[in-house]
Amino acid sequence: MTAAAHEAPIWQPGPDRIAAAAVTRFQSWASQRYGAPAEGGYPALHQWSVTELDTFWRAVADWFDVRFATPYETVLADRTMPGAQWFSGATLNYAEHALRTAEDPLRTDAPALLHVDETHTQIPVSWSELRRRVGSLAAELRALGVTPGDRVSGYLPNIPEAVIAFLATAAVGGVWTSCAPDFGARSVLDRFQQVEPVVLFTVDGYRYGGKEHHRADTVAELRRELPTLRAVVHIPLLGTEVPEGALEWSALTSADTAPVFEQVPFDHPLWVLYSSGTTGLPKAIVQSQGGILLEHFKQIGLHCDLGPEDRFFWYTSTGWMMWNFLVSGLLTGTTLVLYDGSPGYPDVSAQWRVAEQTGATLFGTSAAYVMACRKAGIHPGRDYDLSRVQCVATTGSPLPPDGFRWLHDEVADDLWIASVSGGTDVCSCFAGAVPTLPVHIGELQAPCLGTDLQSWDPAGRPLIGEVGELVVTAPLPSMPIRFWNDPDGSRYHDSYFDMYPGVWRHGDWITITDHGSVVIHGRSDSTLNRQGVRMGSADIYEAVERLPEIRESLVIGLEEPDGGYWMPLFVHLAEGARLDDELRDSIKRTIRENLSPRHVPDEVIEVPAIPHTLTGKRIEVPVKRLLQGTPLAKAVNPGSIDNLELLHFYEELARKRH
Repeated sequence: MTAAAHEAPIWQPGPDRIAAAAVTRFQSWASQRYGAPAEGGYPALHQWSVTELDTFWRAVADWFDVRFATPYETVLADRTMPGAQWFSGATLNYAEHALRTAEDPLRTDAPALLHVDETHTQIPVSWSELRRRVGSLAAELRALGVTPGDRVSGYLPNIPEAVIAFLATAAVGGVWTSCAPDFGARSVLDRFQQVEPVVLFTVDGYRYGGKEHHRADTVAELRRELPTLRAVVHIPLLGTEVPEGALEWSALTSADTAPVFEQVPFDHPLWVLYSSGTTGLPKAIVQSQGGILLEHFKQIGLHCDLGPEDRFFWYTSTGWMMWNFLVSGLLTGTTLVLYDGSPGYPDVSAQWRVAEQTGATLFGTSAAYVMACRKAGIHPGRDYDLSRVQCVATTGSPLPPDGFRWLHDEVADDLWIASVSGGTDVCSCFAGAVPTLPVHIGELQAPCLGTDLQSWDPAGRPLIGEVGELVVTAPLPSMPIRFWNDPDGSRYHDSYFDMYPGVWRHGDWITITDHGSVVIHGRSDSTLNRQGVRMGSADIYEAVERLPEIRESLVIGLEEPDGGYWMPLFVHLAEGARLDDELRDSIKRTIRENLSPRHVPDEVIEVPAIPHTLTGKRIEVPVKRLLQGTPLAKAVNPGSIDNLELLHFYEELARKRH
C-alpha cells in the first residue's frame, strides 16, 4: 500500500464528465441488454466483465457494431491459456472497421490523419483520401500476388504512408510487421528474417534532431538479406530517385479504387510485434485481426473515451506497439496525430507544441518525457494553449508521484492523468485509464475491463495492499495466438505460463490497493530483494532522479555465490556534475529517507550513459547477467541495444570483480 492511497485524489471527474463518458453509457446500455449491473459504477462493471467474460465481450462486439461477415458460433469456445478460442466461426476484417468513418457523408472531408514533422508543418489526410489510397494500394498488393497470410513489412517512420501500407495489408488479409528506420540493418533482419516478408515498404531516410539520416545502404542490405521479397516499394521521404528494381509509392496509391476487404477468420494474424529481445532473437508475437479489433475498440472507445470529435496524439515510432495502438484510434472515428521527429527537438517542449498545434484531446507520451520536462523547469500550461487536452497518458515505465504533481501543476489542475501499463505481448493495457474514476498520485486508476488482473504471491495466493506478481487469470482476445517459428508453442508457454500453469504471469511487480487502483513497481525479473524486502527498480529511479545532478540511473541486485547480495547503482550525471563524496552521500540519503535503508546501494558508480533497448527501456537483466560473468554474446542480443559499446563497461567491471 502506498501512502498516496490515503491522500485525496489529485483529480476527480465531475458529474457531467462521468455522465458523458462512453463507459457510463455502455454500462447503462449493457445493463438493459446484457444484464450488467446498473448501479455501482466502474468497479461493479469491471467485476461483471471478468465474472461474465463471454457476455462482456459479446456486449463489446454489439456496442461497437462489429461487422461479422460470417456470424460467430460461440464467444469463447475454449478458455484455456494459452490457446483460448475466441468467436469461433466468425469472419471479419480489421481494415474495414478502421475505414468505416469514410462511409459517413458528413465525415468524408474531415481529417483522419494529421501529419506533423520537425518543421511543424501540418499535413491533413481526409477520411475519403485515406480510404482511396488504401483501396489503390490493396489492389496493387493483390496484383503482386499477396494473399491472406503473406507477410508485408515496413521500414518506415511514423508517417501517413505507414498507416496506409498497414491498412492495405490488413485489407487483403496480409500480416503486417514494421521497424523504425533508426533500427540498424542487423536489428531489422533479426526481426524480419524470422517472418520472411514478400513485400518491403521503405523510406530512403528520415529526419530527426534537425538532421537528415540517409538509409539507402541499409535498405540495400535488407533487400540482399531478405530473399523472400517479391517487391520493394520506395517512399522518397528525402526526395531520392527510385532504386533499380523497386516500385514507386505514388504509382501504387494513385488509382481511385474502392477497397476490397478480405473476410478472414477471427483468429487470422493481423500483425507481428517483437519483444525487446534483450536475449536471443526477439520474440515474434502474432496477434489476430478479431482479437485486436475487439480489444482496441474497448480500450480506445471506453477507456480512452475517444470518438469522432477527438484528436489522438501519442509520441511513438513504428517499432513500438504504441504505434499499432495509435492507428486503432481510427476504429472510433478519431483523428490521429502522427508526429515524426525527435521528442526533444528543437527543445524539450517539442511535444507540447505539437499538442497545441494539432488540438490534441488525448496526449500520450512516456513517463521519462514528463520527468525530463519537470527537470528542465518548463511551463507547458502557461506557454502553450492546451485547452483541448482532456487527458495526458503515460507509459513505458511507471510515472513517479512527482510526475503526477508536475502535470497537475504545470499543465492544468483539471487534467485527467492516465498512467497506463500493459505490454507488446497483448498490444494493450492491463490497467490504466478510466474516465469516470478519481486519480490518486502514483497509481493507475484501475484494472481494465475484461482483464482479470491480480497480484499473486509465489504460491499463487491473491494479495491486496502487498507487492506481488502481475497475473491475468482469464484470457484476453489480444493475447498472442502464437509466436512465429515456435511450432510446439514451448517458447510462448515458457514466456508467460511457466510460473503459474494456465495463468498469464507478465513479469512485473504490482500492488492492488484496497480502493482498487494499481501501483506498478517495475520488472519482477530484475527486482531488488534485500533481507526479504522486495522493491522494484522504478521506485529507486524515481527517488534518485529527483536529484538535479543525476540524468539517469540503473540499479542492479546481484545474488552472490557466498549468499551475499551486491547492489550497485550506476549513474549518468548531468552536464557539469561530479560524483564526489558529497553527491554519493546525497544519493544514499535520498534512498534511505524516501524508500528504505535496506535499499541504499553498496556502491554508486559513474557511467558514460545508461544502455537501453531500441524501444527505450533500461536493460537491467542483461547487465545483471554481465555482472554475474555471463559472456556478452550470451547475455544480450546485440541488435536489440541502442548502444552496444556501453555494455563493455559492465563486462570489464565483472572481470575486475571475479
